[in-house]
Amino acid sequence: MGLSSTLYSGISGLQTNAEAMSVTGNNISNSNTVAFKSSSTVFADMLSATISSSSTGYNQVGRGTELSTVSTNFTQGSFQSTSNDTDLAIEGDGFFMLSGADSAETFYSRNGAFDFDADGYLVNTDGYRVQGQLFDADGSAGGGDPTDIQINFTSQIAANPTSSIVLTTNLNSGEEVIAGGFLTDDPATSSNYSTSTQIYDALGETHLATTYFTKTDEQEWAWNTVVNSDELDVSVADTTDVTVIGTGTLYFEDDGELIGDSVFSLDYLSSLTWDNGADSTQAIEIDFATTQFSSSSVVFSQSQDGYAPGEVVDTSIDSSGVVSISYSNGESIDIATLTLATFSNPSGLEKEGSSMYSAGIYSGDPQIGTPGASQGFLYTNSLELSNVDLSQEFVDMITIQNGYSASSKVITTTDEMLQEVISLIR
Repeated sequence: MGLSSTLYSGISGLQTNAEAMSVTGNNISNSNTVAFKSSSTVFADMLSATISSSSTGYNQVGRGTELSTVSTNFTQGSFQSTSNDTDLAIEGDGFFMLSGADSAETFYSRNGAFDFDADGYLVNTDGYRVQGQLFDADGSAGGGDPTDIQINFTSQIAANPTSSIVLTTNLNSGEEVIAGGFLTDDPATSSNYSTSTQIYDALGETHLATTYFTKTDEQEWAWNTVVNSDELDVSVADTTDVTVIGTGTLYFEDDGELIGDSVFSLDYLSSLTWDNGADSTQAIEIDFATTQFSSSSVVFSQSQDGYAPGEVVDTSIDSSGVVSISYSNGESIDIATLTLATFSNPSGLEKEGSSMYSAGIYSGDPQIGTPGASQGFLYTNSLELSNVDLSQEFVDMITIQNGYSASSKVITTTDEMLQEVISLIR
């Protein structure tokens, strides 16, 4: 070992500190990059020779330094609120799963700046498609392998014909008994109380179904549900203004509670034909959640399960990762659930640029699941910020600069010593 080896030790210091400065500079330049994870450098010494010694045995002489590893810091970044409903942030260890349009390779990212492209795919800012598990046609979670999430923005949801009506009412026990039964040509005077519900046929057209209540005894009420006769095919419509499509009797206890089953079928409707040509097999059940107390007759609530056709008006992603479509008729459909991946050694992931990573031999295989305690929780209208600590980076810059300057001083000093050796022969 001699002075020339010392020159190489100084050069190794210059090279290693230059590489470390490159890492620090990259951290600083990405301090505002969404979900960027900072890196740190680890130096290691190099041994070049072993010198024997009669007093201490072997002595080892170093040859300088080298860059041992560049490790990525995957600590949680803070969150920033956004106005974009498809922006997501992960609290936990999970990664979003992304795939190219023409590639089977899967990439992983913490950057949740997503949106829908022109073809309806949920993508990141570089066009990589977000992966998830699709729902089945009946709305249940389908599971299976992660795949592209796509929404057809030009589609319509078909009309759903009403199959159930629920009336929550009270019928005044103090009403007078009306004899003679319900009259379709005079419904108002042959009943004590009425309420109307808007129902839908198979084409999504609305019809008004009115239920009339007639007190026939002290704890007994007859009910008749009618629709306008001019909305029915003439072959099944009554000659009066309204046609009865369901009838029955409600019986009450002395305390005003309903006796027996409260659900009835509108039997006549299965044989009726609407005048617009809608499917004539529509069947409806009516559920009376009804009491007979000594207070005014009133409808507390009414509901029915039909709806008109609708167009896509909005999309959303909730904190469970469920992607949903909202329609103009007020209905919504779940499309997919985002899948997240975790790794036993995330530091072994390989950087692919654009805040994306790929699995490597040191990262281990991905464990795939939906958002939750094991995979990480999602926050909507949020993005994860860079975890770069600028104060730490500036301290590292000072340390690296001093190390670089000191290594250069080793070279200049060694050069001066070599000049002294050369001058000996003059």
